[in-house]
Amino acid sequence: MAPRPALVMMITMAVVFTAQATDLELTTDFFVSVGTNKANLTGDYFTSMDFRCEPQIPEGARVAVKKITSDTFPVLTGLGLSSAQIKYLPGGINPPHTHPRGTELLLVQKGTLTVGLVDTTNKFYTQVLRKGDVFVFPKGLVHYQINLGHKPVIAYVAFSSSNPGTVSLPATLFGSGIPDNVHMTAFKVDGGVVDSLQRPFGK
Repeated sequence: MAPRPALVMMITMAVVFTAQATDLELTTDFFVSVGTNKANLTGDYFTSMDFRCEPQIPEGARVAVKKITSDTFPVLTGLGLSSAQIKYLPGGINPPHTHPRGTELLLVQKGTLTVGLVDTTNKFYTQVLRKGDVFVFPKGLVHYQINLGHKPVIAYVAFSSSNPGTVSLPATLFGSGIPDNVHMTAFKVDGGVVDSLQRPFGK
């Protein structure tokens, strides 16, 4: 059976990212955890089947993400790449966030997805992506994705880090316990506005 175009693209992206990986350099062929006998390893060690099925979206949510990082797939440790599969229902948003340790390359496999990016000069970039389109989010820059259409969207992501990390701005700003007076001063709003922004995060 011929490989699916999305998987071919993911392999290509992985090869490109490996060449510019930001992770620490390995001094062995690949990472093997302490206590593991390398002689007993098989092809299973290098295989993840997580993307065989689409992500299951929890009740009440509109976005679901499956991640393959060094946390769940140890062979990625030190290789400078990881991946994710994201499903967006209509109206679903991956809210403004950053990846402090990796650049993100997103490929739309199905549907139409609107993306946005803000650079360090506060310039905003946006694009409407369709099946087969690829968009790059440079490391550390604020970005988002939203499904403004009427059909589900499936996208695949490659990162230039085995564990790129995610800082979600809404949750970080309003769900982490930053004092109200800091928000009131920074955003020039009163306490009622801050309370409303914190409420979805249980603060």
